[in-house]
Formats: sequence, structure tokens, C-alpha cells
Amino acid sequence: MENNLSGVDEEIYSCLSLGNPKSFFLFAGAGSGKTGSLVRVLQRFRNENIKELRLNGQKVAIITYTNAACDEIKRRLEFDSSFVVSTIHSFCWELIRPFQVDIREWLDNNLRDELGDLELSQSKARGRNKTFIDREKKILTKRKRLESLREIRGFTYSPNGTNSNRDSLNHAEVIKIASEFLSSKNLMQRILIRKYPILLVDESQDTKKKLIEALFTIQSTFSDEFSLGLFGDTMQRIYTDGKRDLGENLPDDWVKPIKNINYRCSKRVITLINKIRGNQPQEPGDKNEDGIVRLFIVDSTSTDNKIETEKKISDQMAGCTDDASWKDLEKVKILTLEHKMSAKRGGFLEFFQPLYDMKKNQTGLIDGTMNGMPFFIKKLLPLVKAILTNDDFKVADLMRNNSPLLDKNILRGSQEQLAQITKAKKAVQEIHTMWSEEVNPLLLDIVKKVYDLKILNIPDVLLPIMQRTDEYLDAPDDEESDRNTDVDAWDIALQSPFDQLVAYDEYISDKSRFGTHQGIKGLEFPRVMVVLDDDEAGGFLFSYEKLLGAKELSDTDKKNEREGKDSAIARTQRLFYVTCSRSKKSLAVVAYTENPTAVKKFAISEGWFDEAEIIDDFV
Repeated sequence: MENNLSGVDEEIYSCLSLGNPKSFFLFAGAGSGKTGSLVRVLQRFRNENIKELRLNGQKVAIITYTNAACDEIKRRLEFDSSFVVSTIHSFCWELIRPFQVDIREWLDNNLRDELGDLELSQSKARGRNKTFIDREKKILTKRKRLESLREIRGFTYSPNGTNSNRDSLNHAEVIKIASEFLSSKNLMQRILIRKYPILLVDESQDTKKKLIEALFTIQSTFSDEFSLGLFGDTMQRIYTDGKRDLGENLPDDWVKPIKNINYRCSKRVITLINKIRGNQPQEPGDKNEDGIVRLFIVDSTSTDNKIETEKKISDQMAGCTDDASWKDLEKVKILTLEHKMSAKRGGFLEFFQPLYDMKKNQTGLIDGTMNGMPFFIKKLLPLVKAILTNDDFKVADLMRNNSPLLDKNILRGSQEQLAQITKAKKAVQEIHTMWSEEVNPLLLDIVKKVYDLKILNIPDVLLPIMQRTDEYLDAPDDEESDRNTDVDAWDIALQSPFDQLVAYDEYISDKSRFGTHQGIKGLEFPRVMVVLDDDEAGGFLFSYEKLLGAKELSDTDKKNEREGKDSAIARTQRLFYVTCSRSKKSLAVVAYTENPTAVKKFAISEGWFDEAEIIDDFV
């Protein structure tokens, strides 16, 4: 049992009184052990209050960021059913699932709104060009879904599935519906607080803004019945759709505990990240190592091979740290400025970039939930891997569970079941032949083959691409400004080879040695190399050259800072903080810049690095 509560833990525990609930926002900086606090407090709650909770037929809800975090907390709470630990998508679905009539009404209204927007755009089209044809198919697909709503008895959703059936909700819809229902339906609000008088939200700074605001509304309305506990650190906010000012201007009756001990990082890294964030400094624990940091400033105008450069830097770190593992880049976690950098280095840029450039897709692309992506990750990729490794048992299992060719209802009503099974086997063989002679087929060709053979159900977002006829090929090209839809993004992404999908899957599953602050939330590594390279990132949301004083701020940057809005500088500063704070022992920061002198001057003047820690003559 982990019942030895610290002073901060006691503050949190005091808020969880069923008779006198209080709400709180726990500031928990990097490496502060917030999960440990969460578990210890809940174990104490179980020992002292669980009987009353059970007598009332109630439970404590804990929302975490990943399935792995859910599993860990469940294990440490000994799988006690009084604690409902889930990801945000699972939690939202369980809330809205009983409201089937309301879901149908919401979908009806939402589809009509989307159709109205599409039809308006269609009416303004300049002829029957390629965008017109794609939009036409999207309209037909949405009309078909709208017409089918009345025939659906009940809607379904799987937080870890593809949700491709006509009665399925997608990931984005579940969050939107839950946010709107919690904001507007008094019955939903009362069900929430009656079932879960205590709701704890981990990584609250990255929870969808609309959902967090709905929870604030409920807490304000039912403050004497409901305890809302938020764990987070706005400096570690990594998604643009989180609530930017979370933790600021909280009501006076909220408790605001602070965990200011960093148990993860070495003392030298803690000093650095305190300088980076500039407020709410942390202190090292009793057992933190001293640690080593180095800043390598590389002239980007005279460097041709960056991978080779970073290998040399890694070798040099092995010397100054007396840690031979630095020489093996497989034992060094390389954290990059932005996802495009990781995509380029990881070999999946052509697949990744067009989808990432659609801003609304970015969060879903990174966690694998964007519209269409679960089809690739959960169905297509496992099936192709099983086919290529001749794992017949796995192929049969995947086909039986996912393929319409072997749908049990179809087989049950078929007079020629053996013929249908033979058809499925031949379809699998046709997929296998696409890799003959060591070719690496394009994703477009694979998906088109899967669609033609009816091996898997294709998500709606891809149907316009799959259903194209000769008319599309003969249609005139569009004006560039016309083509900025999800279909257009997938159109480009599918031109990439299959192995890029494999690399993308490894990246979002954290199996790649490359990562960004989004991919390593909550993780820690003994050796970290942070690579700062604006040119390779190719984006405008972040700028290390501006953060490090190598470039002037734009008028927009200055305006955003004056008005307290999120800016490229603020986003970059948060990213730099998160990446550096992953290091347990030693840290190498590699800054590619066109102005090495300015970067060195800034690093010293801000106190981020001592001159002896800066290597600016590196070749």
C-alpha cells in the first residue's frame, strides 16, 4: 500500500470528501510524480471512504491520457471496480451511450449542417473539375448516412477500433457529442455527478477545450455535490485544442496544491528547465544525480549531413559523460523540434505531411484517431503484415473478424459457404502478389485492391478516391485554392509507399528512436538529444531561431505577446521545456542555426548554459 501521504497529497485528499467536496487544480511539473500522488490518495480514499461510496452506488472516475497509463493505475489500485479508470474517449462514450435518441438527433443536425456547407460550395464551383467530382461523392456519402439514421437501432463505438460500420460513431464525434451534451443537458449533468461525485482528469491541459469548459460549468452548478480534480501543467500543453489558460483565474474556493519537487531529472537539467520556463521553479529530490548538459551550436549553412553530425555529437557526449552508451544511437532518445522532422528522419514524410498540413487533423494524426487512420493502423497494416509473414492463423483471424467476405451473417445465409471462403483466400493471395519481386507498392494501389476485392470495408473519407471513374481522370485540374479537403490530403498521402505506413505506426506507437514532445508525454530516458532545426521542420507554429535570439520577432509575434495570445515563441518554449525535461542523466541540445554567434550570446545571457558547456566550433 502507498498510504504515506505528503503534504500535497493531504491537500488533494481533503478535497475528496463525499460530504464536503472541493475542487482543485494540481500544478505538477515535469518528473514531479503526480501519478504516484494520484494512486496514494485513491488508496487512502479506498481505505477510509469506499464503503460510503459503494452504499450510494457511486464510483470515482479517473481520466488518463493513454491506455498504458490506465492499465498502470488500475494495477496499482488492485483493479478495484469502485475506480473507473479510462481514456477520455472511453469515458465520453460511456456517458453518452444511453442517450441513443439524442445521439441520433445530434447526428441528423450535424449531417444536415455539413451537407449544407458542401452543397453551398458545390453551387459556387467553377465547372465540373476534380474538386467538384470529389465533393459530389462526399455529398452522396453523407446523404446516404443521413438516410440510414432512421434504420439504425443503436449506435456503437470502440475507443480502440476503426468504427467503420454504418452504426458507428468516430472518435471526433464522440468528444463533440459529449461536450455538447454535458454543456446543455441538465439530465446528463445530473447523471454524471450522481454516478461520479469525484472526477479526476490527468494531463488536463491537453484535454479538449470544449470538454474542460463543460466540466467547469458542471462544477460551478453543483459545487456542493461534485469534486473536479485537474492534474496538469500548462507549460506542458502540447495540443492547440487544449484550454490555453487552464489553471488561471480559478474560483476562490478551488484548492491549488503544488508539486515542486522533480524526482526524474538530474540537478543540472532541473536548473536548465527552470531557466527555460521562468516561473514555478522545481527543486531536485534527495536522490537526483548531478547530470551533464551540453549545447552544440552547428552552422546550418555549412552542414550537409546532419545524421553524421549528430553521430559525432553523440560520440563526443560519450566522452564528456563517461557513458559509452552515448556511442550507440539506439540507446539515445532523439527528440526533434516538430513532427515533420521526425517524419523526415523516420522515413514517412510523404505519408505524414499532407495529412498534418490539414490543421484540424493534427491531434488525431498524432494519436492515430483522425478520420480514416484507424482503418490503416487497426485493419490494413496488421492484415498485410500477417500476409507477408505467411502467418495463416493470424490472417484467418483478421479476415474472420474484419472482412465482409467472411461476415458471419453473410456466411450463415449463403448456400455456398465453401465458395465464399475460397473467394476470401484468393483475395488474400492477390494482395500477396503485390509484393512480388521485392516491390514496395503504393498505399493507393493496395487500398484500391482491397476495395475492389471487398476484403475490408473502406472508411467514408476514402470512398471518393476509391470510386473515381474515367470522368475524374479526364476532368480539368482545379484552382489550387479549391483543393484543401480531407480527401485532397489523403489523395496525396496515398501516393506514398507501404513502408511509410509501417514507419508512421512505429512512430505513434513510440517504437521509433525519434520522437517529439507529443510522442513522449510522461516518459523519461537516461540519454536525450534534443535537435533544434527550423529549416528541417518547415513549419510556422514553432521557431527556435526566434526563441534563441537568432531571428527578430515578427509583428504578429509581438502582437500576440502583447495581447497574451499563444505565439510561436510560447509554443516553442513549451516544446523545449518538455523535451529537455525527459532527460534523467545527460542531455545534448543540438541547435542548427544561421547565426551561431547570436545563439551563443543568448544562451549565456539567459543563463541557460555556461560558456564551458557550449561547443560552437563543432565540425
